[in-house]
Amino acid sequence: MEKTAFLVGQFLLAMPGIGDPRFEHAVIAMCAHDENGAMGVGIGEEVDGLGLHDLLRQFDLRTDLVADLPVHVGGPVEPRRGFVLHSKDWGGQDTIDVAGCWSLSGTIDVLRAIAEGNGPKQFLVALGFAGWEGGQLDGELLRHGWFNTPADPSLIYDVPAAERWNRAFTTAGIDPRLLVAGTGTA
Repeated sequence: MEKTAFLVGQFLLAMPGIGDPRFEHAVIAMCAHDENGAMGVGIGEEVDGLGLHDLLRQFDLRTDLVADLPVHVGGPVEPRRGFVLHSKDWGGQDTIDVAGCWSLSGTIDVLRAIAEGNGPKQFLVALGFAGWEGGQLDGELLRHGWFNTPADPSLIYDVPAAERWNRAFTTAGIDPRLLVAGTGTA
């Protein structure tokens, strides 16, 4: 019996011509994937006009101890729900370890800790997530649309959002300028 390869702790990169404008040049940090479904957080696009300070003020949290970093488009599912991908040096009430690569938190305690200056050293804030039902992502991986790459937390924390898609392909040994939307026939 063939064992399914799950993508937890990897990056999912949208191929050109994926067919869904919400995912053009998407870079998704995969946080859960099993036979019941998959969940990831987009890290390749920033929310226009919304910064971390705006979010902190919505919860009456201080803003003077943290930079006003961009908030990212995590995905089309529950776009008003916040998620924080962060280094493994902090944990809260709902923090999950993602394959030893990074951590994921989704409750106010991580924002409170960040605002108070005692949160994770590295973090990325996103609204929404990308989700797939059981078997859905596996089916999409069999068609032209997605490419997965190994985990590299520096892509989350050290590379600007606009450069992540290109950088992830380049790190995988692929020149993204050579990718095309269609396939040939022979």
